[in-house]
Amino acid sequence: MTPPRRPGGKLVRPYVVTDGRSHPTRNTLDLVTLLIAADDLPLTGLSPEKRALTELCRPGALSVAEVAGHLSLPVSVTKVLIADLMDSGHVVTRAPVPSARPSETRILQEVLDGLRARL
Repeated sequence: MTPPRRPGGKLVRPYVVTDGRSHPTRNTLDLVTLLIAADDLPLTGLSPEKRALTELCRPGALSVAEVAGHLSLPVSVTKVLIADLMDSGHVVTRAPVPSARPSETRILQEVLDGLRARL
């Protein structure tokens, strides 16, 4: 993967983007964790990557994987940025909608038997 570019086309190494850190301050982020940006906090003082991340999430919720893709950053780097933005209150997270649990086979069989009996 090519290193990210800052405005003006300059290459930036991932460790520069994260201030030399390789682990987020929180270990609660999954690839499908949804990110929602706070509308009421100013973006002044944020790095270009953090500002871009916040602006991506302002129209609606995006997953960690989607944000990493839009920013062309590795997921590990994106997680560090997200954790920083969570700490400052610029981003809140939500767990993804849980997948439906499989129904009991017995109940499904009864429904199928009932439908067959009516036809």
